[in-house]
Order: sequence, then C-alpha cells, then structure tokens
Amino acid sequence: MTITRQDTDAAGALEGLEDDRSSVRLRAALALGTTPDPRFTDKLIERCAIEPEFFVRDMLTWALTRHPVSMTLPALLREVRSDHAQARSQALHTLSKVGDRQAWPAITPTLLSDADDEVARSAWRAAVVLVPEGEESALATMLATQLGRGGRQTHLSLSRALVALGEVIVPALLAATTAPDPRVRAHALATQRLLREPDAGFEFAIEEAKRVVALGGSGQEGQ
Repeated sequence: MTITRQDTDAAGALEGLEDDRSSVRLRAALALGTTPDPRFTDKLIERCAIEPEFFVRDMLTWALTRHPVSMTLPALLREVRSDHAQARSQALHTLSKVGDRQAWPAITPTLLSDADDEVARSAWRAAVVLVPEGEESALATMLATQLGRGGRQTHLSLSRALVALGEVIVPALLAATTAPDPRVRAHALATQRLLREPDAGFEFAIEEAKRVVALGGSGQEGQ
C-alpha cells in the first residue's frame, strides 16, 4: 500500500510539472526532490530545458541534487551539448550545484565562450566549482578571453568567477589591461580592483576603471 501511494503521489507531481500555474510547478518540483526517485531524473532535466520561471528552475535543480549523482550526471552531461540554450545553461547550473568533478571535461572552451550570455555565465560558474587542482591558471587564461563581453551582469558574473580563482588570475588580468579594446581593459582593471579590495563593489570598480582607461592609463602605476 505504501509503495502504491508513493507512486501515486509521484505521478501527481510529474503531472504538476506541466501545470500552467507556476505555483503548482514549484510544489511539484519540491515534492520530487523531497522524495527522490531515480526514475524521474530525466523528466526533471527535461523540464529544466523549458521551464520559463527562474524560481521553478531553481527548485528543479535542487530536486536533481537530491538524486544519486550516478543517475543525474550522465543525463546532465548530455544536456550541456543540447542545441537549446536554456537546456545548456540549466544543466551547467545544476552541475555547479552537484559539484562532482567528473563533470570537468564537459566544461569546454566552446561552452566557456558560448554565444549565449546565460550559457557562458553558467559555464563560468560551473568551471570555478569543478576545476581540478593545478588547472586554475589555465582556466583563468581562458576566462580572460571573455573580458569585455556583454552588459553589466555578464561583466559582473565573469569578474566574480575570476576573483573566485584567487591570485592565479593576476597574469591574465595584467595582460588584458593592455588589450586594444577599451572595454576589455576597463573590465580587467575592475576585476583587479575587486581581487585587491573585495568590498569595493563592482559598480564602483568598473566606473573607476572606465575613468582610468578614458585618461589613457593602464592602472598599473604604483603597483
């Protein structure tokens, strides 16, 4: 009887994932995470790819982290190669929450430079979590190639990812401060400031960096 009831409840939760009301979808994802069942991992991952509400996607990710890594990891690794940007982005986000470094080979330069900003941002966050010891410098060099891309939120995401790597980012940032593109130089300088003074705030750091670049400086004097 207990098994039958659990199966009935799970079936109801799966149906709830398709409901037009986001509150129902949220409760359904919560239920599927509260009582994990490996049979439903594929459905949770499929829903991540199409779910329009951020907070529901976040609950779907939480539900997936409650399932065995042996079940979720292969499916998530397939998903990061999807043709659909949201599928890639959410799979990368979930991998960063799962935190299993077996996923590291999937964090390719192609994903780290994905044309879709949301995918790239998710890849940067996942890379910082999953990077093996000793490969941080190479990752910093790759991430530095993305300096200057996108708008403020993309800039902030990349700076946070770089700063999370620590002092290994210094050479890559120093090289970027002499780049031809003023946006790259400003972003590199702002990230340097955040590394030195984490409490400075990104807005202040980027505005100061823009002023330095506009005046023709590199920001390296006196360092």
